[in-house]
Amino acid sequence: MSDNTPTPRDAANWAPRSDALHVGILPPEAVNLNVDGRQVVGPLQGFGQLWQKTYRVRLTDCTATPEAVIAAWKANFPNLQPPQNRFFPSVAGVAPGEVVLINASLQGMPMQTGVLVLYADELSFTLMTPQGHPESGWVTFSAWDEDGYTVAQVQSMARANDPLYELGFALGGAAAQEAIWQHVLTSLAAHHGVTNQPVHFEKQCVDGRLQWRQAHNIWQNAAIRSLLYALSRPFRQG
Repeated sequence: MSDNTPTPRDAANWAPRSDALHVGILPPEAVNLNVDGRQVVGPLQGFGQLWQKTYRVRLTDCTATPEAVIAAWKANFPNLQPPQNRFFPSVAGVAPGEVVLINASLQGMPMQTGVLVLYADELSFTLMTPQGHPESGWVTFSAWDEDGYTVAQVQSMARANDPLYELGFALGGAAAQEAIWQHVLTSLAAHHGVTNQPVHFEKQCVDGRLQWRQAHNIWQNAAIRSLLYALSRPFRQG
């Protein structure tokens, strides 16, 4: 019996279904750790409080269309990050189904992880986290026209992946993470010649409960595994 279900018009904008992430061709300096073979996880699979955070900047005195802003955002995504965050898209770039590796520093500790490009079109793209990532959820980057000016936005819906990450966010990790996305939007605006607009930030606790049934996620904690990987480097080199 054939399946006559029509294919959605935006099907090509979504990542194909897969049981595990597979990292593509990357630069030799990128560390592929805590990503290959992992599954993506959403808020239901996380541990901590669920937060929606929205960052927005208005690109005044800029003629770039929303489509042009998103195209530039995808093409320059690694260069818009703060110095402690090194992002490595695959050779295919920010495209549906591709993996972006992240080699970063989390409150002074090494962090090797990544994200899946869950969705991407001309006006937005969404990244989803894998098991072991500090957060369980997704973040969407979008742009639109508002009163003749382009507005760029970052919006996340996520919770800490395990109890250790939840504690880290409470002790300053959340503020450090919020500073990252504010830096990205400030850099994006500067890329388009806009240097006088503040980044507006809002956050809302959607669910204040801790999901203790997910506490076992700590077994895949990318921060712990990245630290162990760094400490074992002298023995691997020897």
